[in-house]
Amino acid sequence: MTERCASWHPPVGSGIAVRFVETNGLTFEVAEAEAKDGSRDHLALMLHGFPELHYSWRHQMPLLAEKGYRVWAPNIRGYGGTDRPGEVCDYALDRLTQDVADLIDASGAKQVTLFAHDWGAIIAWGFAITKLRPLTRLVIMNVPHPMVARREMRHWRQLKKSWYIFAFQLPWLPEKMLARKDGNVVGDLIARTSCRPEAFGPAERAIYSDASRRPGARSAMVNYYRALLRHGDTIDLGDGRVEVPTLMVWGEEDVALNIHCTEGTEQWVSDFTLKRLPSVSHWVQQDAPEDVNAILKEWLPKA
Repeated sequence: MTERCASWHPPVGSGIAVRFVETNGLTFEVAEAEAKDGSRDHLALMLHGFPELHYSWRHQMPLLAEKGYRVWAPNIRGYGGTDRPGEVCDYALDRLTQDVADLIDASGAKQVTLFAHDWGAIIAWGFAITKLRPLTRLVIMNVPHPMVARREMRHWRQLKKSWYIFAFQLPWLPEKMLARKDGNVVGDLIARTSCRPEAFGPAERAIYSDASRRPGARSAMVNYYRALLRHGDTIDLGDGRVEVPTLMVWGEEDVALNIHCTEGTEQWVSDFTLKRLPSVSHWVQQDAPEDVNAILKEWLPKA
């Protein structure tokens, strides 16, 4: 059984707490912030990516609470104190999008705005397209719409950046690579590929690296990529249409995704806003929290 130990302890006075939420057969470690006005009707659900944690949303959660949102940032399955199923197929998109639906149901919220970065955004695009539950708005950070991703993967400009996806299909070797440097590779990877490495000091890097040392955590993280190629047809994306207002925030210095991944999204998302941030990396909400928060403050209505 996964140990029920939080992967992050928010500082006193931050307005953020960590608790465990049971859903449909899984238990999630959730960082939460209550709306300042006490409302519980509008949920801001925030999905992190690889190889991060709900910790990556620490700069945005207080802002959303101030705007009247009830904020939940779960560690997605396999990460931190959240349950870690053991099979590759457990990380296919049908399971991952159902997790989002289960968390929404567990919250009891009447409205949901979904925020997502990296792998969380892959899940969020699929969730919004398949309409498992109604959304009010969608905020995506540094991951293309799936139809744009398919287009870009036909070009060398993106294929050469996506080499790691294919490397992650190998057995055991990716886990061994993530275990190097006494397990500090994960935190160091984020800092090394950031445009603002000073934002990822020893304390920040340790939170990510410590979580990756938990039993089975490295395999769970890599299994997202294995399932993407081996079980890529578990949800039907149909025409790819997203019917809710959508904001895309994009750090232009993304080591894994080329800037053309932002182009053509409006073909599938009719109400689409793009905000590009120069000199900002893939880790956009941590690299440039003030800029990201200013964009969110302007684009989001009061809950």
